[in-house]
Amino acid sequence: MADNFGMKGYMKGALLLTIAALIVKALSAVYRVPFQNLVGDQGFYIYQQVYPFISFFVVWASGGFAVAISKMLADAESSIHPVERKGFISRTIFYYLTLLSIIFFCLLFFGANILSELMGDLQLAPLLKTGSFVTLFMPMLALMKGRFQSQGKMEPVAYAQVFEQFIRVAFILVGAIIIMHTNKSLYAAGNAAVFGTVIGEIAAVILLLYYSKKVQIVPKKLKKTERTWPILKEVTILSLSVSMSSLLLLCFQLIDSFTVFSTLLHNGMESIKAMEMKGIYDRGQPLVQLGIIIASSLSLAIVPLVALQSKKKGGRGPNPFIQLTYRASILLGVAASIGLVIVMPYVNQMLFETNALSNVLMVYVLQIVPLSVILPLTAILQGMNKLKIPALILIGAILLKYIGNCYFIPNWDVLGAAIASNIALFLSAGLLMIYLKQLVHSKLATKAFYIKLCIASGSMIFVVALVDQVIQAVIPIVTGRMESVIIGGCLICIGAFVYLTIVAKTKMLAVKEWFLLPFGRKMARYQLLLNKKK
Repeated sequence: MADNFGMKGYMKGALLLTIAALIVKALSAVYRVPFQNLVGDQGFYIYQQVYPFISFFVVWASGGFAVAISKMLADAESSIHPVERKGFISRTIFYYLTLLSIIFFCLLFFGANILSELMGDLQLAPLLKTGSFVTLFMPMLALMKGRFQSQGKMEPVAYAQVFEQFIRVAFILVGAIIIMHTNKSLYAAGNAAVFGTVIGEIAAVILLLYYSKKVQIVPKKLKKTERTWPILKEVTILSLSVSMSSLLLLCFQLIDSFTVFSTLLHNGMESIKAMEMKGIYDRGQPLVQLGIIIASSLSLAIVPLVALQSKKKGGRGPNPFIQLTYRASILLGVAASIGLVIVMPYVNQMLFETNALSNVLMVYVLQIVPLSVILPLTAILQGMNKLKIPALILIGAILLKYIGNCYFIPNWDVLGAAIASNIALFLSAGLLMIYLKQLVHSKLATKAFYIKLCIASGSMIFVVALVDQVIQAVIPIVTGRMESVIIGGCLICIGAFVYLTIVAKTKMLAVKEWFLLPFGRKMARYQLLLNKKK
């Protein structure tokens, strides 16, 4: 598909989808904070228990399948009978997705009682039944997104993504406000939040239907017949490879849903306390999501360049872009992770009203570092058409997470779940780095880069800890939320300034490299200013 577009048009479309994806991811992370403030830790637990069940098929269909469909339809342009070929592909995939959506619907709706029993909370069954309806809209949504993308029409897809998320977030928050001011049922608030996801998907379908009003969604059956199995095989492999890094996080959350609360109950903890502890543990999810937004944007923005350069026979090849993506990801991932760790008590209280289990959340947000590597590297390997090994590595991570939860939670409660996630993710990131280095036959970063990274990180930790000690000497006990907002905000700004100043002064990235990154122009100017010769 890239060959049919000029670099300018290709990157313009990629940039539009990148901006839309960033807005969606930011909204997805941010809305959880006011929602938790409205329903408390117990209410947050309720929603987070069912969220991964509902989101799994949504991410696979509207993300993975849409991209796979767009590629297959674009490839069909070069066939002998492109119209018939594209019609057959669209119809086959639509029927396949319809079958999958019915299977997932039945699993969630009719299996709700079994699933909620396995999670240790039977009152979650109505939420699973409500969420099951979201699967029924996925075939049409995925097919329309895929067709628009295959034609290079990125605007409808971008608008639909943002519109869907905006409607969903608005419905979730308004529903929580109304319910918490009326019957105050936490399970009803959770059910309203799940229903908001269904409404958001319907809104996206309606908007795309508006853009598709002159286009037949499912082509009529033609006389010409082809084999369906190669199409089903290709779309399944492509869709899973595209969405595997996102599905990895959802699988981790699914494992937590099945193991954390039930294990805490089995250890003798009271039900309400176990719910609240799981809810506090789940505070880490929006923090991690915010921390990996930069890595996600790099995956969306830089990876098309990697795919394009991989197909070219001449030139520098994809290696410079691969190295840049890796260095930028780890640079910003380390900053976000360590920054959150050193100010966690303030951030915890600032966002979620209390600083409970801040030590657990400090361990939890360390996930940002390996995820900042996993997300772009899996996307790069996908662009290089290397799918098998990354898939095996991520499947291994899921199994390791489950084993870790079973072993660590009985001994360390929710801290054990955070440790299990970190072990699985760091190991996966390391294996992906080793595999990619073997493919590109060059280092992803130099030894000097890692030394400078340690200097920048250590300086940030030292300065922030020093300022924090001075503040604590002046204000011995921080009790109020507003105090946490002021102190935490100041420490975050100081830490970011120190870290980015050292990064710019030591030229960890070249000026021209900053210009290739999303929103990197200001850093390029700052770096030029700091290193300006007298």
